[in-house]
Amino acid sequence: MLKDMFAKDSSLSFEVFPPKKDDEFENCYKVLDSLATLNPDFISVTYGAGGSRSKKTVDITSYIQNTLKLDAMAHMTCVGSSEEDILAVTKDLEAAGVSHVLALRGDKPRDMSDEQFEKRIFPHATDLIQFLNKNTNLNISASCYPEKHPEAISMDSDIAFMKMKQDMGAKMFISQLFFDNADFYRFVERASQAGITVPIVAGIMPITSAKQIGSTVTLAGSSVPKKLADICARYGEDAEAMRAAGIEYAINQIQDLKRCGMGHIHIYCMNKAKMTAEICNAL
Repeated sequence: MLKDMFAKDSSLSFEVFPPKKDDEFENCYKVLDSLATLNPDFISVTYGAGGSRSKKTVDITSYIQNTLKLDAMAHMTCVGSSEEDILAVTKDLEAAGVSHVLALRGDKPRDMSDEQFEKRIFPHATDLIQFLNKNTNLNISASCYPEKHPEAISMDSDIAFMKMKQDMGAKMFISQLFFDNADFYRFVERASQAGITVPIVAGIMPITSAKQIGSTVTLAGSSVPKKLADICARYGEDAEAMRAAGIEYAINQIQDLKRCGMGHIHIYCMNKAKMTAEICNAL
């Protein structure tokens, strides 16, 4: 997958999330069927730690890989997981023919005490990457943060962790969402200077509702440039106008990235197939 992707000047991939309820799987499959018509290089599927939630990730990635015949990437978080938990999921993925994972630490579960969090088996994503590289044959990708991880002391320390992820076996990075391309360009330059040699894919999230600024974006630790803030202020009460303006903003971001030679794009599409198609058809 990676060799074919990066032999080209550009690539396009999508992130989806599994349904929360079992009776929502049919609609999720319809979304995936629609996304498949856009010929993405791969589709990644987010992960909820433990039990049925990890099973849903396996089920969705299996559908992408085996029914749609597209490359699938399974997210894998390690916070709260034992080595046995991780190996059980990797066994299920390999049985489904899924060979690519995005290794993440993940957020602290609500039912996890501070003491349990401090004593977790995998303190960081680097520990998960090292474990997977040693114990499985999976292709491992990792995350990176153009404006640094919210918990990082500094950009330099965060990029040092990024370098550790590469050294532990990560073959590709997918960036956290960002809204100012200048931040991404500076980040890529600093990463290169720090010895990052594997590809970095730009993560783009279209903002089609002003509410996203106060929820998803805040959690991601991404800053909101004045231009986007003005769009939300102007169109926030008009759902259709906000949707159109948000899509246009994402299109402009992607076009600028491509012009600057950074054409490998990962769209956080929030399971919105129609929106994703509008963006792809405009590129």
